[in-house]
Amino acid sequence: MTECSITFWPQNKTVRVKKGSSLLEAAYKANITINNVCGGDGICGRCKMIVKSGNISGEVSGRLTREEIKGGYVLACSTFAVSDLDIEIPKETWASEKVVADEDAVRFRNLKLIPYRKNYAPSPLVRKVYLKLDPPSLANNTADHERVCDEIRRRLNVNSMQMGLKIIKALPQVLRENDYCITATVGLRRDIAEIMTIEGGDTSDTNYMAVVDMGTTTIVAHLVDANTLNTVDAEACFNSQWVYGREVTARMIAAEKRGCEDLQRHLVEDINQLIRNLARANKINLKDINAVVAAGNTAMGHFLLGLPIENIRRRPYVPTSVEPPPLRAAEVGIQINPRGLLYSLPGISGWVGSDITAGILATEIYEKDEICLLVDIGTNGEIVMGNKDWLVACSASAGPALEGASVECGMRAETGAIESVYTKNGTIYFDTIGSGKAKGLCGSGIIDLVSVLLEQKIINRSGKFNENGSDRIQTVDGIKRFVLVDKNDSATKASVFINETDIENVIVAKAAIFAAMKIILERLNLKFSDIRHLYIAGAFGNYLDIEHAINIGLIPDLPRDRIEFVGNTSIAGAKIAAFYQEAFYKIAEIRKNTTHYDLMGADDYIEEFQKAMFLPHTDIEQFHTTGV
Repeated sequence: MTECSITFWPQNKTVRVKKGSSLLEAAYKANITINNVCGGDGICGRCKMIVKSGNISGEVSGRLTREEIKGGYVLACSTFAVSDLDIEIPKETWASEKVVADEDAVRFRNLKLIPYRKNYAPSPLVRKVYLKLDPPSLANNTADHERVCDEIRRRLNVNSMQMGLKIIKALPQVLRENDYCITATVGLRRDIAEIMTIEGGDTSDTNYMAVVDMGTTTIVAHLVDANTLNTVDAEACFNSQWVYGREVTARMIAAEKRGCEDLQRHLVEDINQLIRNLARANKINLKDINAVVAAGNTAMGHFLLGLPIENIRRRPYVPTSVEPPPLRAAEVGIQINPRGLLYSLPGISGWVGSDITAGILATEIYEKDEICLLVDIGTNGEIVMGNKDWLVACSASAGPALEGASVECGMRAETGAIESVYTKNGTIYFDTIGSGKAKGLCGSGIIDLVSVLLEQKIINRSGKFNENGSDRIQTVDGIKRFVLVDKNDSATKASVFINETDIENVIVAKAAIFAAMKIILERLNLKFSDIRHLYIAGAFGNYLDIEHAINIGLIPDLPRDRIEFVGNTSIAGAKIAAFYQEAFYKIAEIRKNTTHYDLMGADDYIEEFQKAMFLPHTDIEQFHTTGV
């Protein structure tokens, strides 16, 4: 048997998969969303399923209790089909909707742009131009093709133009049937303007673009009106590539083993679903969406285009392309106007992507006199330092702890997640997203909790629990934990806690990011006090508590008025590039003018990393205002 039939209950969905496929892959194929946090790495223990009948292979997970193992429970990510199976999915394991990112969507929407100082003339990458042409005569018998191109050159002030053969063939009929009144859709292909479509009459009022942030965890799409430069709507979904791993590196390894076709398909399906949802909700025809402008880390850009990816993670870390040309969106399977264009914004290196060039554009640090620091906090922490004279960028593998993974009670920023933890008169309180009972901890809540435990002297600066630090400390399987929410008070009837292993993972993540900042400063012979603007971008947006982030040593102890949360600068910068051709060219300049510094070649990075493996740091003088 080369294939197995797997039926999932209570959904009553059956799929056929290759023998040896994981139950997690099968669930995805059945369009069942699993509340998996670690992306199939076997860390979080959330993808529990019960094997009712059939044969499986795989190791027994330490995340399962003895009683669960006796009851037929397995982890879907590490269990593989050997025969036909009947699988029961417990309610806490599955989510009812696939393309819903709940509160994560709200956090990533950024419907309002960061205030942008440049006074560029509105010039979207794709424009629709209504033309009332003079009919030909003996005195003016210019060919149809040239007649249209000459008028567009005059109207849009462009030099080089191109038009596809199919459009040229249809042009005589379209012109004459509409009394030479037509609408041309014109897209910028770097220095060439392409006449993408010709329509009869005036259809210039229906011109839309989709702006997409391809995050490792979350995909965000904004539907924008290219005429008014307004955002019509926005939506987000969890990146379906999670089935191949929470971190980009795991997905790259998966692509090497099995090809990148599946990873590309998952990404394109997510983008298509978001665009369809936005079009349907706003009664817009897909053929009127004429372009997609996409930003993301370099690996995600490669997955989108189906580019070979194996050299990014191997010395000397060479990507296939960091500045791909505009392409027909249909070439990668994106379902908009059949002749619509896909603009993949330029990145900087294999590990610093177009989400960062977009962030540089959005924050305008490339034009500031003062020294600025842009930090995008995520699984792969990316850092840019500089001003109008120079820019240096690097990346640090922080791991997923700050996004809720590799933390036992960690979860995404959705309803029921504890998003903030604080104290009043020595008592610890918390707030959840949606204000209901707690299910777990999302990234901002994890940072808050570690900071509060440190402030209250429940943990020491190494992240270990102090003896008699609290009566809420328990020891389970030899590991100490602090119980924030008793099982009787939680939404899942399981306690919400953080243990010493979780805290260590948080310390590792923050140490990687802080050490990267420190190395860049030292290479430039600068100090943290020289930074006049610290911009924090990424998933946390305005949800990260500055004091708590400083308390644990995630960000430097700077005057608070120098620190600004700027949210999803990937979307913000991509929108600016979509709306203004000058900005589109500027982002290419930013790529060329930004120096990439490879931390892998820094002999002292490990030393700085080890110094940062304390709360907030071994050098407490660097955090003199914290009082911890």
